[in-house]
Amino acid sequence: MDKVFDIKEFVPVLTEQSVIADLVERFRMRRKELGITQRELSVRSGVSFGSIRRFEEKGDISLSSLIKIGHAIDSLQDFNELFKNKKISDLKDFNE
Repeated sequence: MDKVFDIKEFVPVLTEQSVIADLVERFRMRRKELGITQRELSVRSGVSFGSIRRFEEKGDISLSSLIKIGHAIDSLQDFNELFKNKKISDLKDFNE
């Protein structure tokens, strides 16, 4: 019998939920590294406390609010890295 392979054994498979969960965790860690409470972040960013709490609990936030809180924790430059990777549609393009 031939062995059946699962693609997850070779490459990480991303889902929307896993990306959101990882983003929230990195954000929470950065906020705590800086010693900023959710309430203090709300004041600094102009984003409501409820929105920040909902983001950290459920991963739900508007793009503009996410950018505002990113700016408040000195991470605004991270948004400039989005969508910079070249789309690979053929393996021969992988090493370019």
